[in-house]
This record gives sequence, C-alpha cells and structure tokens, in this order.
Amino acid sequence: MAPVSGTDRGTDGAVRRQYEELPYPARDPADEAKRLVTGSPSHLLEIEHYVFAGHRAGPLRALIAGGGTGDGAIMLAQQLADRGEGEVVYLDISGAALAIARARAEARGLANIVFHQGSLLAIDMLDLGRFDYIDCCGVLHHLADPLEGVLALAEALTEDGGMGLMLYGELGRTGVYPLQRALRRLTGGEELPERLGLARLLLDGLPESNWFRRNPFLGDHLAGDDAGLFDLLLHARDRAYTVDEIARLCRQAGLRPTGFVPPLAYAPATYLEDPELRARAARLPPLEAAALAEELAGSLKSHVFYVVRDGNDGGGAAVPGGGLVPVLRDGNAAGLSRALSRSPVLRVNQDGLALRFELPKAAGELVRLIDGNRSLDAVFDALAGRNPRLSRAAFDALFAEVYGVLNPLNMLLFGGPGAPQRP
Repeated sequence: MAPVSGTDRGTDGAVRRQYEELPYPARDPADEAKRLVTGSPSHLLEIEHYVFAGHRAGPLRALIAGGGTGDGAIMLAQQLADRGEGEVVYLDISGAALAIARARAEARGLANIVFHQGSLLAIDMLDLGRFDYIDCCGVLHHLADPLEGVLALAEALTEDGGMGLMLYGELGRTGVYPLQRALRRLTGGEELPERLGLARLLLDGLPESNWFRRNPFLGDHLAGDDAGLFDLLLHARDRAYTVDEIARLCRQAGLRPTGFVPPLAYAPATYLEDPELRARAARLPPLEAAALAEELAGSLKSHVFYVVRDGNDGGGAAVPGGGLVPVLRDGNAAGLSRALSRSPVLRVNQDGLALRFELPKAAGELVRLIDGNRSLDAVFDALAGRNPRLSRAAFDALFAEVYGVLNPLNMLLFGGPGAPQRP
C-alpha cells in the first residue's frame, strides 16, 4: 500500500468537493419516467455471462462501489426487481450524488437499494458484509493507490463472486493529460465556476495542432454540462490504463479478467485485414490479443471488463453448451429476427470503423427462438421441429456462426431468467 502524503490528503479533499458541487454524471430524477439508463458494466445479463459462466445469478447481493448519481445502481436494481430477487447496496463519498441516486430510485419505486455514504477504502469498517457481485465503474483511477481500492473490494467479494470494472483507457484519451496540465498552469486558487470558465476559454481557442482537439473520440466536454467538463479536464486526480497495465493490476489483486466489453473492440481481427497478420494475432493468449487490439485501434478511451478470483475455476465467461440459455442483451428477438430475415447483413460502426458482417440465411429463424428461457438444446428441438432434416451437427455449426458474430457485438450472451441456477 502506498503511503498517503499531505498532498494526497489535500487531493482527496478536492475530489470530494468536486463531487459534492458537481455530482457526476449529471442526471435528472424526473427522466426515470421516460427511460432506464443502461450500459456496461453491471447489466444483469453480462454479469451472468461473464461472472457466473452463463448461469442465473439468483438472489444476487451486489455492491455499487462509487455509485455516483446512480446509473449502475438503478439499472441493476431495476433488472433484479423485474425478476423479484436480489439486493443492491450503493456506496459513494458524495452526499449530493447519493441524494440524486436516491431520488431516482424513489421515482421508480425501487425498494431493493440500500444507500450508504462513505469511501470504498473504508468498506471493511462499514460492516456491509460480503457480495456476490461488485461494480466499480470509473472510480479506481481517481484513487491515490488504485491497487489499494481493488484489494479492498476483493476482500468484500464472496469466493465465487466477481466484479465489473471500468478504467480509463490511455490511448483513447490521447490529449487529455497535457490539457489537464495546461489548465493547472493557467488556474490557481480560483473557485470551481471560474476554473470552468477558463477551461471553456482554452477549449474555444485551442490550435488545430493540439492532440486533444485532434482526438475525435473525446466528447464529455461537448455535452454542455459542467460536471462532464470538470471530470474530464479539471479533475484533481486521475490516470489511465493500457490493457497490459490492467492485466498487471488484476494479477496483483489475485483476480482473473474474464472478458472485455464489447469483445469486438478487443479482437485484433477487427483491425487487421492481412491474412498473415490475422493468423499471427490469433496465436496470441487472450490478454495479449486484447492488448494488441487496443494498440491497433487507438480509440479505446475506457476499458469495461469483468473479473473473478484467480481460484474461481467455476466462474468466468460462459462457454456455449446445450444446457445453457442463449439470450439477447436487449431482449428484442422479434425485431432482430425480422431484420435478419430481410437482410442477413449487419453493419456496425466501431469508433468510426465501418464493419460489415454477413450471417447465414437461417439466422433470422434461429434468433426468433432465442427468448431467454429456452436452453440451447430446446432451441435446437424447436428449430428441428420446423426443419426435420436439420441435424444437430448442422445446428451447432449454424449457432456457432451466429454466436461468432453477435457475441463480439455484445448482443448474444448466456444467462437470463430461464438459465440454470448457479451452483
């Protein structure tokens, strides 16, 4: 554990003040009547796929560590409430952020969230118990010692549990840190509103040669809200990671990464056309392949990934099998089936890279049967009932081809309400 210096203590105070004055991200509880904010990590189906190997999470006890204004907590609590099971514990240092998250929960009538104000570094003193799943999204990279934070969370994890984490990506944030340093030179003891005003003045006049201005993947400062701009360019403390550094952090904490989301972004073949280079990349171990993809893409400004304990051999990413239940992440099997029946071609934009995937003609009929309740065996039975000549070998080949396209896009997972209960 790194020693805490006087400077670190002062920075801790600045971080707390920031999130009290500018709760992040900016959210209006009234918007809960219009939509549920969803994302990664901590989508329930992703948890089941990447932490519980495709098994149903069951009465999940989850911690949202550094919950901010509530996106992860509200999403997961709503998904658990829809199934009638599970509990979410919210934890954050900011009372202002907590108040917004609580108001959002009240707007939805969610009664399965317990709110606590405090630091994740003091989790052992809060007597919160242990958790099957822990979310820590966009928090660890703001700590004086991120490893200390990971270790504190790992201590609160059950033996067969896992975590969903998000850390900033170094290459995709090209230009951020020189501009942060420039603003520190230009701003001194000004109050927060003055610093925001100076940041906007600087952004308005940046030369064309500036790396921040030339990076098309940065957009938090364009949303118009103060919280996003301050968090990006005026934060008292943050750092970014490469995939290699994430792998090292996980090893130090006794954790094993089970998947980066979306997988497509971490597949070297997404960025390589030459067959020889693709073949060489295909021989790399998974984490090295993900690191290569990051280096080729240059656009990954954040890394979302799931981890389990090193010794948790029964957990991790699902491996397709007949008894598991395939499920579409957005639940819209009918809509995707109709689209694929009209055209078996999917066009995807991956950070400005136009990609085209062609699925087999039978993909639409297969997808229509994926309802989150049928096992893969049951999907075969249903499809074979309509196509008596369909062999199991032909079905497995068809599913593998469809899964090979839709899973990297984070569209097709294993889990769902019909999945077998985790051991």
